[in-house]
Amino acid sequence: MALDVDQSLVSYDAPEKDLYELGEMPPLGYVPKQMYAWAIRRERHGEPTEAMLQEVVDVPTLDSNEVLVLVMAAGVNYNGVWAALGQPISPFDGHKQPYHIAGSDASGIVWAVGDKVTRWKVGDEVVVHCNQDDGDDEECNGGDPMYSPSQRIWGYETPDGSFSQFTRVQSQQLMARPKHLTWEESACYTLTLATAYRMLFGHEPHDLKPGQNVLVWGASGGLGSYAIQLINTAGANAIAVISDEDKRDFVMGLGAKGAINRKDFNCWGQLPTVNTPEYKEWFTEARKFGKAIWDITGKGVNVDMVFEHPGESTFPVSTLVCKKGGMVVICAGTTGFNCTFDVRYMWMHQKRLQGSHFAHLKQAASANKLMLERRLDPCMSEVFPWAELPEAHMKMLRNEHKPGNMSVLVQAPRTGLRTFEDTLEASKSA
Repeated sequence: MALDVDQSLVSYDAPEKDLYELGEMPPLGYVPKQMYAWAIRRERHGEPTEAMLQEVVDVPTLDSNEVLVLVMAAGVNYNGVWAALGQPISPFDGHKQPYHIAGSDASGIVWAVGDKVTRWKVGDEVVVHCNQDDGDDEECNGGDPMYSPSQRIWGYETPDGSFSQFTRVQSQQLMARPKHLTWEESACYTLTLATAYRMLFGHEPHDLKPGQNVLVWGASGGLGSYAIQLINTAGANAIAVISDEDKRDFVMGLGAKGAINRKDFNCWGQLPTVNTPEYKEWFTEARKFGKAIWDITGKGVNVDMVFEHPGESTFPVSTLVCKKGGMVVICAGTTGFNCTFDVRYMWMHQKRLQGSHFAHLKQAASANKLMLERRLDPCMSEVFPWAELPEAHMKMLRNEHKPGNMSVLVQAPRTGLRTFEDTLEASKSA
């Protein structure tokens, strides 16, 4: 491993040890043998508080194009829930390793670099995007890396995510950290922001354009909060769907043109059999939901795009209310994977169904640039101490989390730290 250290960083004294406690800072660039991590094992698959246990494991070794990052804070998102549950597939079916460290968002400091890494040096402050690939096929060289056969999500399809003191990533996963944000704010946004960015701007010719209308499901959550902000940056209109009235002010404050409470309607779940009395009842209720959209967009103005991720419970309505020639773009199935819809409205109205999966570096970097320029709010709602990481995922599983995005502290000794110097000082008194 090359040790190209940023000489502008302050020097400090710290002992060389095989294992450091959480919040204890090793010498800059010194790699210990072991680290603390929240590990999942196949036999423990289940709810996060059962599946995730703190263990001492080996610090991963680097290949020539890889980077070791000292994790200051990590983002909490549904990848961690799925990894714990082993759904929709068990991560062990992919990487075959004895344990799995989840976590697909992180902020931290470059701690060691492989001998072919030139873009980053020890001491650089970074955020990590979660797409990995092998980089040597046609899609990675002139195509779309998200279509590469080697494409995989770090922290879900790889065994070494961010819920550990150190994490191993590919050099191309790193992006500059916004220095105006705290470590925990920097850690909470990349996965959801880049996913939302690709959904809205990555699928030509249905990339979002000024003046268009977008129905945003789960508008107060991590994905939805960024969707609203990105829609605003494009000069388009976000119609936010919420589940509680106490979330209305939050989404309207982000810039939504209007908000609809889905609990005011009864048309959720799988589609009833077409041309039955149950279908008629569903259709009548779904039309009422469509009328609520018109109350925001104007009579007869259907949405150009539906920003989907609940899946099973909302998909029939999404495919109905999308305009003729519009697009339903979906990146998840948090309410279930068995999506149903009335295909007559799909083919007759020539609507597009588009799957979307995270983002490649160009898209993630474009989204990150908006954060660096302070044009987006990270919408961090809650930050948890290291010991409460499994419980943070339980809140997400139960849909009990606050609007916005969640983080957990890893090496950062406390919240509110923005500089390496402040972090060093805080680690001495931790």
